[in-house]
Amino acid sequence: MDLPIKAVSPKIGGEIPYPFYASAGAAAMDLHACLDEPVTIGPGELVRIPTGIAIALPSPEYVALVFTRSGLGVKHGIALSNGVGVIDSDYRGEIQVGLTNLSHTPYTISPADRIAQLAVVPVVQVNPVPVENLDETERGSGGFGSTGT
Repeated sequence: MDLPIKAVSPKIGGEIPYPFYASAGAAAMDLHACLDEPVTIGPGELVRIPTGIAIALPSPEYVALVFTRSGLGVKHGIALSNGVGVIDSDYRGEIQVGLTNLSHTPYTISPADRIAQLAVVPVVQVNPVPVENLDETERGSGGFGSTGT
């Protein structure tokens, strides 16, 4: 499937690469910080980092999901401020990444740094149907931890 990607910054394709898969088996493309200068994220701080790109998903049967890069999260405590970013099929604006610093140490994002991952996945839009009861399962309504620790 082709994914149209529009550069909304003149830096894209030069100083800052278009999104790409870092390996043949990668499930998501790396997104890069489209910045004029470094941005330091203090402990507990929230920032919004532009990527300089917009995309056009082909239909409501697809969504683009933005995930934290595992290295940033595990090594530096940098995570998405909203958990997972959702790019709907009809959104055509610039993709921006909300980041937060969960560590006790400031972390600096430099121009062109890889800041997140973008995965395009299929979506099934369901028809919500109100019902009185749901079918029974072995787990039932057991919540957090009900299947083990």
